[in-house]
This record gives sequence, C-alpha cells and structure tokens, in this order.
Amino acid sequence: MPALLNPVLDLLMVRGTVTAVEPLAARMRRLRIESDALAGLDVRPGQQVRVLVGTGITLRTYSVWRYEPTGAVELGVLDHDGAGPGARWGARAEVGEQVRLGKPEGTFTLRPDAAHHVFVGEETASVAFGAMLAALPDGARISGCVETGTPEDRLPVRHADRLDWLTRGGASLPDAVRALAPEPGGIAYVAGEAKTVQRVRQVLVREAGWDRRSVLTKPFWTPGRRGLS
Repeated sequence: MPALLNPVLDLLMVRGTVTAVEPLAARMRRLRIESDALAGLDVRPGQQVRVLVGTGITLRTYSVWRYEPTGAVELGVLDHDGAGPGARWGARAEVGEQVRLGKPEGTFTLRPDAAHHVFVGEETASVAFGAMLAALPDGARISGCVETGTPEDRLPVRHADRLDWLTRGGASLPDAVRALAPEPGGIAYVAGEAKTVQRVRQVLVREAGWDRRSVLTKPFWTPGRRGLS
C-alpha cells in the first residue's frame, strides 16, 4: 500500500488488532478485533464494519456478531471457498495481526419495539441475525426461516428453536415464507442473495399483506459479485 495513503486511511478508519480467531460454524470464523478507538460507540444489532483486506486498498464488509463497549468487535467471516480477497483474508487472519477497519454502521438493524420479529435469510445473513436475536428478550415474538448448505453451517444463535432451519436443496426461502405465513404488524428482516431477497419481499408484501415499510431488506451478494454494501 502506498505510504501516502496512510494519513487518509487514518482519518477514515481505525487501527485494530486481531485478538481471537475461532470457528463459529463449519464455514464461519469468529474474528475478534480490539481497538481503543472502538470503545463507547452507539452500536446497533445488525450493523457492519468495513475492513481493509489484502495488500492494496480493497474493502470488504462484515456483519458484527458481537460488540463490546470496552473496545472490541467480533465479526463472522464466511468461507466462500477462498473466492476473493475477503474470503482469503478471513481464512488466513491470525491473532496479533494488525488491521484497519471502519466503525460499525448501517441501517439494517433491530427494531426492538416491534410487535413481532421475522427473520429470513441464509448464511450471509445469519451473523447479523445472530446479533439481533441476542438482543431480544425471552418474551419477544420471534419466527423466521434460515437456510444453510448443511446443518453444520448453522450458527449458535439465541432463540434458534423459534426459527425454521432449512437445508439448501429443499424448499426455497420464498416457499418457506409462504408456509410460515407470518401475520402483518411486525418487522421482517430479509437478507442474503439479492434476487431471493426481492422474491421474499414480494411474498410478504403482495401475498401476505405486509406494509412494505415493515420489510427491511439487505442484499449481501449476487451470483458473480460479492459485497454489495
């Protein structure tokens, strides 16, 4: 990276240190990054951070699995079979590594006062869902459909027993949402592959009668192109 970029990057990003790396699921790693500059932030469940990966100025976006106000974020990094600089960084990151990252941001976040919460997505959405679910009390009304490639890809999220877990190759997410038939009046969080997100939104709005403003969407990727954020 050209040295002349360092002052610019220091204005836009913070420096952190990887302090823990461990598996979250079969194809997901948890990376903990600590930095004094991350302390005391107003972080909302579902937000993301941008991380500088590789040797150039390539940025990749990762959902925050957990935030600690003392100055740490934990990210969930999915292994896309090593396809791309973000996946390679996530697979090779080690404790002690220095990284540059942005502060948590984004509007695809938990609406804690909703009457009920519906989560629909797959592996790329499950980290954000995990952060949201961790913030919901036991008395919250929760439902949803989460698809993974194998049962081993399922994340250890809170309230997991209230979700319908699908294995890829069976019912599609739009069909699963039709079968779930969530009643309007709450908030739906729909994330993952762009076209699937669009189809699920159509099922909720056109078929189930949801107000489109109550369906929060986040297309994380589309075939042939990753990192839509």
